[in-house]
Amino acid sequence: MAPMGVRREVLAVGALCGAWYALSSASNVVGKLALTEFPFPMTVAMVQLLSTAALSAPALAACGVRAPPPSLRETRALLPLAFAKFLTTLCSQVSIWKVPVSYAHTVKATTPLWTAGLAWALWRESVSRGVGLALLLIAAGVAVASATELHFDALGLGAALSAAALLSLQHLYSKRAMRDTGVHHLRLLQRLSQLALLMFLPLWLWHDGAALLALVARGAGGAGARVAALVGADGALAWLQAVAAFSVLSRVSPLTYAVASAAKRAVVVAASLLLLRNPAPPLNVAGMALAALGVLVYNRAKYLDRAAPDAAKRPLLPV
Repeated sequence: MAPMGVRREVLAVGALCGAWYALSSASNVVGKLALTEFPFPMTVAMVQLLSTAALSAPALAACGVRAPPPSLRETRALLPLAFAKFLTTLCSQVSIWKVPVSYAHTVKATTPLWTAGLAWALWRESVSRGVGLALLLIAAGVAVASATELHFDALGLGAALSAAALLSLQHLYSKRAMRDTGVHHLRLLQRLSQLALLMFLPLWLWHDGAALLALVARGAGGAGARVAALVGADGALAWLQAVAAFSVLSRVSPLTYAVASAAKRAVVVAASLLLLRNPAPPLNVAGMALAALGVLVYNRAKYLDRAAPDAAKRPLLPV
């Protein structure tokens, strides 16, 4: 029988995963509704970053999480990760703006493909036969889903693929940043959001500023209040799901996090199909299922690779 401490930790991780899945599903559904009426994905991305930076401060204070002001060295080390965080957030918003949430998350299931490619490019790490088979299943599933997608959009597909690639980089380096800097995982989330917000504030003002001022000048009445409420709710939900995700990542290995993330995508797809009632032909659903199966086979193959007797002698992908 497992010790009490281990069982308590398993229950805590399970509860965090449940909260993460529910909050991520709600954030995606609300975000889709907001972007349908308010087609400004960069503004929605900036609101999410602002919400995370602003809401984290009182939450961290309430939890008694303290940390010294970030040093120049730490800030410099976090800049690339903050850059990736902003681009991931923006690409995710563009993808759910242009294509159904279910399809966007099916495409994001290619994250292991990007992980394998990036790990090979950065560290020349190869994959085993089982992992290679799983990657082929994922690619086939996304191809089938793309071929039968009723609302196919090149920009939406490109944004979802870009988000998957950037998520891979974040998975690879977020855990390393926690270890190397020693910063609390929620403080890291806050600092990354602050840096990303500051880096891209001028770009947002240039790109969306004039259009938003024109909208405010024209006035939108009740519709404007509804859009503001949706965008504000999306920002709060994005913060809460990011807190849950970083909390899970801080407690488990990158491999376990990858398994949890794969399960989350299936929950988000199911929730979006149920709540948004997007039409999905049988082949589209089959492609989504095949991609999800590929992710599960990938994670199983990674587990077997790490359990192999010669695992310590050969390089393996970090997630």
